[in-house]
Amino acid sequence: MLKLNFHPDIHKEIKESYQWYESKAFGLGEVFMTELESAFRIIKEMPDTWPVISMNFRRYLLNRFPYGVIYQTRQDDIYIVAVMHLSRKPGYWMKRVD
Repeated sequence: MLKLNFHPDIHKEIKESYQWYESKAFGLGEVFMTELESAFRIIKEMPDTWPVISMNFRRYLLNRFPYGVIYQTRQDDIYIVAVMHLSRKPGYWMKRVD
């Protein structure tokens, strides 16, 4: 099973999303994190399941939140390039691609 490798900006994206949801309802940030952790686990187990959206990057959609996990399966790992809100700046993550 391939390991996950995260773009350096992922931590900031996740933290901001967590804080926003937590400010809306106590515990909602934790629900977001639980779903996101589940998404990472599922992507790791079945990386080729979700559709390719651009440049061999795939998108996994969260169920309860309007977010997608953008990732690419590489030879040695699965590269998570973004945890993006689906309604904001849809192509911003492309600047992160080498």
